[in-house]
Amino acid sequence: MIQLQSLTKSFGERILLDAVSWQVSDGERVGLCGPNGAGKTTLLRMLAGLEEPDAGTITRPAALTVGYLPQDGLEHAGKSLVAEASLAFEPLLEVRAELDRIEHALGDPALPEGEHESLLVRYHELTDYFRQHEGHSIELRVTQVLEGLGFSKAQFDQPSETFSGGWQMRIALAKVLLRRPTLLLLDEPTNHLDLDARNWLEEYLASYPYAVILVSHDRFFLDSVVTKIAEISLRTITDYFGTYSQYLVERDARLEQLRKAKHEQDEEIARMRAFIDRFRYQATKAAQVQSRIKMLERVVPIEIPPERKRVHFTFPACPKSGRTVLELSGVRKAYGANVVFNHVNLYVERGDRIALVAPNGAGKSTLMRMLAGAEPPDAGTRREGHQVVMQYFAQDEAARLDPAKTVYQTLEAESPIGMVPMIRNILGGFLFSGDDIEKKVGVLSGGERTRLAVARMLLTPANTLLLDEPTNHLDLDSKDVLLEALEDFGGTLMFVSHDRYFVDKLATKIIEVGHGEIEVYPGTYEQFLWSKAQRAGGLTSPATVPASPAAPKRTPSPEPASHAGEIGRARTKPHASPRPASRPPEGAPQSYEAKKRADADARKRQREADKRSRRISELEARIADREREIKALELQMSTPGFYEKRDAADIVVNQHQQLMWEVGDLMNQWEAMQAGETIVDG
Repeated sequence: MIQLQSLTKSFGERILLDAVSWQVSDGERVGLCGPNGAGKTTLLRMLAGLEEPDAGTITRPAALTVGYLPQDGLEHAGKSLVAEASLAFEPLLEVRAELDRIEHALGDPALPEGEHESLLVRYHELTDYFRQHEGHSIELRVTQVLEGLGFSKAQFDQPSETFSGGWQMRIALAKVLLRRPTLLLLDEPTNHLDLDARNWLEEYLASYPYAVILVSHDRFFLDSVVTKIAEISLRTITDYFGTYSQYLVERDARLEQLRKAKHEQDEEIARMRAFIDRFRYQATKAAQVQSRIKMLERVVPIEIPPERKRVHFTFPACPKSGRTVLELSGVRKAYGANVVFNHVNLYVERGDRIALVAPNGAGKSTLMRMLAGAEPPDAGTRREGHQVVMQYFAQDEAARLDPAKTVYQTLEAESPIGMVPMIRNILGGFLFSGDDIEKKVGVLSGGERTRLAVARMLLTPANTLLLDEPTNHLDLDSKDVLLEALEDFGGTLMFVSHDRYFVDKLATKIIEVGHGEIEVYPGTYEQFLWSKAQRAGGLTSPATVPASPAAPKRTPSPEPASHAGEIGRARTKPHASPRPASRPPEGAPQSYEAKKRADADARKRQREADKRSRRISELEARIADREREIKALELQMSTPGFYEKRDAADIVVNQHQQLMWEVGDLMNQWEAMQAGETIVDG
């Protein structure tokens, strides 16, 4: 679909891409990965035609349409939200306007006969074009995308210039998606999206019919969307087929092979140089010495990327808090006529790891500020437990840093003496190395300030952490440093994050905020989503929690029960499980025949359950076998030069496709068995 041929791009003496050849096929969804500054954004801009390469060519099909979403900087004004989003259909809107003009003209009795005929022909052509391009569904499509990205219908007529920067980028994303270009380029599309909008965008892109190339620091998002990872490193692009998680495994294996080959090459070079130095002046060895000198000149040094130093961090020691950490009773909070919370009760215990979830603007940050004591409630009480040492990381924490201090001084000023030796390691984990630590805070970019603010937080003793979007502007490696530190944190944690992977890893309890109330869901975010889906479907007492989408789980876990006193407003109550029809109530007398029938029914149900269990195990084994075969084929397909022998490649590709279809069919059978349906094995 689009090809790079011997493409080179540099800035000054720094070469980002050096004679790179690469291609993206129609329908592929590619995630661009690589260290900060490797050239991901630059590559997107070149593909979008906004920058030119220094050398080489980018070949695009004549019919290619490109949609590009930058990280930030887009603003909209002069139109309502819905009118601005509808500009994505500008050609169709012009056709509709012309159709209206023709209809008006045809209704004029003074129109000459000849002109009447020509207008009818034109009207017929435009009507066909409008129908073929689904012009009648413009309003529906605009509504679906805007609502999916978190806009409410009440905002549709709001002037676009009244939206903040994050919402401005959502408008831009909506317009790009509505145009449905054949090449979609997205640079950090999830930066300004809450979890609900991210989930919607994942589903939208997973079914997008054309090529997608995106940059994202959201691991879960990448796993859900992409079919290929393109790593930019060492001035070239390397393809890894599969999800981001699969890429990590294959990349580490490849790096290990490279390091081994580099070590062997270094040893061989050292042996040749030792031979040359030893026998350089012996006439009898002159030919051998010259041979080795020529061999050394022909050696192409193996280059490996610098190894990112892993930072294993432990929070500074802090006394344990009492069992009760925070308690809100009858809390009300309003801004003018906007009531954010009304009579809310919340109890936080020591050891809780709570994620606050809700669409943007629902009140998550307001709740965090009240819990931290940074903002008082209008009514009700806030009570802090015994020996609570709290640290609150606000959304604007980066703006609170002293611009006159250096990076190192910022951490040193508030660090306990025992943590001072860790400062340089922590800074390295957040991409501050070498002379960077002597930079003044005032010259740092927004992302650098956020990383520094997070690093400072890690060095301050606390037994209770309230974190409001700490993952914003963090790259994947920096998120890992923060995530590992928080996983080992032994205190109480409450946080807001729009990174699904981060929430999945940390949260053991979910608080949903909205409509002036809160509700606590004991359990993981996956269980929270499942519980909401069950309630939306009218099911109030389901038996099992769904397996993770990554792979079928063999042991279902029960739905978490609601804890007394934890729910601000109970939406549903647990129902008792219905008794089997064949079993009489406990204590009722049973005749011998009735008992015999009941025992026979029980044995029959047990046999069916055993048969179903065996069938499920067989399906799981077959799925695992096919997935191993698929992985082997994908490794074969990813080898250099694979597609040069087209006939042989087609056989492997067809075999891969057949296996994928077979796995899909097996998965459908597995899901049917789990749901208790009867299936016929094909």
